[in-house]
Amino acid sequence: MPRAHLTLDRQAVVAPVRRRTFGSFVEHLGRSVYTGLYEPGHPTANEDGFRMDVVDLVRELGATTVRYPGGNFVSGFRWEDSVGPRERRPVRRDLAWRSLESNQVGLDEFARWLKLTDSELMLAVNVATRGILPALDLLEYANHPSGTTLSDQRVANGTPQPHDVRMWCLGNEMDGPWQTGFMTADDYGKLAARTAAAMKRADKDLELVVCGSSGSAMPTFGDWERTVLEHSYEHVDYVSCHAYYQELDGDLGSFLASATDMDYFIDTVVATADHVGHKKRSRKRIDVSFDEWNVWYLKEHQESEKVHEEWRHAPRLLEDTYTVADAVVVGNLLMTLLRRSDRVTSASLAQLVNVIAPIMTEPGGPAWRQTTFHPFSITSRLASGEVIRPVIDSPVYETARYGEACLVDAVATVDEDRAAVFLVNRDVRETAQVTIDVRSLGSARVTEALTLADEDVYAKNTLAEQDRVTPAANKSAALVDGLLTIDLPPTSWTALALR
Repeated sequence: MPRAHLTLDRQAVVAPVRRRTFGSFVEHLGRSVYTGLYEPGHPTANEDGFRMDVVDLVRELGATTVRYPGGNFVSGFRWEDSVGPRERRPVRRDLAWRSLESNQVGLDEFARWLKLTDSELMLAVNVATRGILPALDLLEYANHPSGTTLSDQRVANGTPQPHDVRMWCLGNEMDGPWQTGFMTADDYGKLAARTAAAMKRADKDLELVVCGSSGSAMPTFGDWERTVLEHSYEHVDYVSCHAYYQELDGDLGSFLASATDMDYFIDTVVATADHVGHKKRSRKRIDVSFDEWNVWYLKEHQESEKVHEEWRHAPRLLEDTYTVADAVVVGNLLMTLLRRSDRVTSASLAQLVNVIAPIMTEPGGPAWRQTTFHPFSITSRLASGEVIRPVIDSPVYETARYGEACLVDAVATVDEDRAAVFLVNRDVRETAQVTIDVRSLGSARVTEALTLADEDVYAKNTLAEQDRVTPAANKSAALVDGLLTIDLPPTSWTALALR
């Protein structure tokens, strides 16, 4: 049996727990919005047509911010189409996902949906095919109280109070040739700088996110960030990171170590941003918005992708069904984002409903939790106060993709009267016994010990078996004289709460 030892020091503070770490993402893609969030006529639908069974699950998930409306979708989006009387809204072609967009859900409706879920709006603007003036118009419509043409239009459309959106994304994945209107780093950096400067002239307190690389495997990774930030550094507040992971060629061991790549990604982007800041002799610091991350069966999507002659409304796209192993990786990636809270101060699990999502729905039918729902919801609920970095003494193993990785990974948070520890066992065969020194926390008892695991690491929750995989109480947890011992099953994620 592998054995690991953790030491928790209350003074080893990384940063406060950032509530925006628990953000998510809704794109007008597939069934994310239509028959996902929005389905007039569904038995649970409210007066706006939103499914309240989904609202309940989003609240349980604990999503704090939601990035909207894209994603690749935003690069062909005319925001004006999505406001005003619904019967007058145009139907448009979405080139990103070869779909028809009815615009029946737009900014005002989505903002009302966010209030139901107690989430903050993170709004993306189309700089790819539009530019500065439409971004300023959207800012005026969304945030100006009243007394101007566009703010009065919002009031006339039934939203008297401004949306007061604080976080704005300057486009999406502008380094990617799949992006409508993609650009070189030099061209995008100049445009982003001009757009950001103009938006902050309207409101100096906006928080603006400039596009970083779409993934660490991009050929321009690192150099893209440097070039973009050399143009925009003084005008923006965040640089974005996007990363997706999946098991490839049956290599479960490498897949379970995906968080090591996320660490590398963050290290590189932070070093690049700081390098640019030092060159500019700037006193400001650029933080990371990891505003797309998840497990995504991208290889299967690319291999099966076909160009459909028919333009369809809300087709079933990217509806991955997640396994126990996927949930363990998602839990570990979220642990990594927590551990990097000194610089990653905003993040978005991509996406929220139906499309590579923790929540699934059936039109006219139920909504249910995927396996990946559980580590996110539990971490969002238990993590509070400050993030502390454990000292981890763990056996290591060799992976084909990422080199050497620890069998056991962990992070912890501490508040005034409670603490939480999150752990993964990456061993695919054996239970790991972990001893945790919690004496510095002053904790007297374990109040909760939940483990997500299954004898079948590829078990899933489906429409036919919606609760096949759920976290179970870990009865092995024992706290004696400040030492907590717990057994972690193979390929598992665990959360501990202490008081």
